[in-house]
Amino acid sequence: MAERPARRTPRPHSARVVRTERLTPHMQRVVLGGEGLAEFTAGTCTDHYVKLLFGPEGVSYPEPFDMQRIREEFPREQWPVTRTYTVRAWNPEHRELTLDFVVHGDEGLAGPWAVRVQPGEIVRFMGPGGAYAPDGAADWHLFAGDESALPAIATALESLADGAVARAFIEVSGPEEEQKIDSDVEVVWLHRGERPLGQALVEAVRALEFPEGRVHAFVHGEAAFVKELRKLLRVERAIAREDLSISGYWRLGHNEDGWQASKREWNAQVEAEQEKTSPTA
Repeated sequence: MAERPARRTPRPHSARVVRTERLTPHMQRVVLGGEGLAEFTAGTCTDHYVKLLFGPEGVSYPEPFDMQRIREEFPREQWPVTRTYTVRAWNPEHRELTLDFVVHGDEGLAGPWAVRVQPGEIVRFMGPGGAYAPDGAADWHLFAGDESALPAIATALESLADGAVARAFIEVSGPEEEQKIDSDVEVVWLHRGERPLGQALVEAVRALEFPEGRVHAFVHGEAAFVKELRKLLRVERAIAREDLSISGYWRLGHNEDGWQASKREWNAQVEAEQEKTSPTA
């Protein structure tokens, strides 16, 4: 039997920072452009995401940039790390890609980078990925998420057909974090204040009087409240699995590397536990 050829890592896109903008005290926008986006495309999903590549400080890589070569020639601790961000907008005519970053001071890697990056700087990333877009055949739509899910929810709301029925809940720290979304759907902004993250979201969805008909739901954000809402929707409300896009984007106490390493197992365990009690299992 012939040996299967080694799987080659896809070539990253290379873009330049066009401009940046502070949207709210804790949300920074970075717009990318340039000829390096000639082969980039997005638009089939409203939760498209890209994986930005960040090399360790002081480490430079040979050109042309090649992840396969880096992994073969550099020690693992010098490989770039990835951080995943939703595509807020893609303009194919102007070849501009918009990404929004949650910022908490110097905490994390991508947020501080987004604040200090300057126009002209080179950014490399993989993607896009994505799996969700609002189902036009659904009778109504449900959206629930924290700041990390705000770009995907906003994009989905702006894609809905005129007259679409939707209920949207977005939890942010306070009123200063609300954003303008170009949609006729009324967004319920939940101000967290001093309450635990996600508590207001769970309470709001639990208290919601569900419209008649089939719902298509998008619920993303911190893993703990996503787990609670998964149980509410999948078990208590008996919503079919195929009508739910629901997953933890992140988890308190974990950086992306740690969360991604355990996310598949954690999600599988949660789903298995809840499927045991689901009336449609």
